[in-house]
Amino acid sequence: MNVDDYLRLGQIAIETALYTSAPILVFGLIAGFLVSVFQAATQINDPALAFIPKIGAAIAGMLLFGHFMINRIAGFTIYVISQIGNIAPQ
Repeated sequence: MNVDDYLRLGQIAIETALYTSAPILVFGLIAGFLVSVFQAATQINDPALAFIPKIGAAIAGMLLFGHFMINRIAGFTIYVISQIGNIAPQ
């Protein structure tokens, strides 16, 4: 493998990390925003109120996008394992 192959592997690893974490992070972001708007409107500052919807949103994101995330990670794993033969010195 040359430097370009290693850079490509790193690029695919970063893309996989972003694509698999994005659904959960976006759901958590939306839930956090909605809770903060609700807290600002009602002036209820209970810390538990902020965490419970975020946990629920993360679980919902995993349920909705879990299949996509597992397929993406499995595809990356298959790619990495297929590249093992190219890493060994000849």
